Amino acid sequence: MYGIFAIIGLIALTDACDTISQLLLKHSINTLDLHIDTIRKALRFVLRLVRSPLVWCGFLFSTVSLGVWLFVLTKAPLNFAYSLDSMRYVMIALASVIVLKEKVGAVRWMGILSVVIGIAMVAAG
Repeated sequence: MYGIFAIIGLIALTDACDTISQLLLKHSINTLDLHIDTIRKALRFVLRLVRSPLVWCGFLFSTVSLGVWLFVLTKAPLNFAYSLDSMRYVMIALASVIVLKEKVGAVRWMGILSVVIGIAMVAAG
C-alpha cells in the first residue's frame, strides 16, 4: 500500500475539491431565479447555469477530485479509501456554516461527530 499519510492527504484533497465544488454550485444556484413555471423559464434557467463561470469552476473542482480519487484507488484498498472519503460530510457541513451561513442543528452535529469517530477508527485500524 502507498504511504498511509500520502493516501490520507490525497483523500483529504479529493474531499476539499468536492467541498469547494459544492460551495460554488450552491452559490451559483442561489443567485438564480428559481421560480420556474414555464418551459421558457426553464430554458432560461438552464442557459444561465451553463453560462455561469462558478458552475464551470465547480465542475472543474469535481473533475480534479475525480482524477485524484482514481489515483487513490490505484494505491489503496477500496474499503479503506471509501471509508476515509466520508471526511467530505464533515468538510461540507463546516463549510456550509462558515461560508454559506447555514444553520446546523445539534442532532446533525452529533451525526457529524459520529462520522469523525468512524473515520478515526478506520484510519487507526
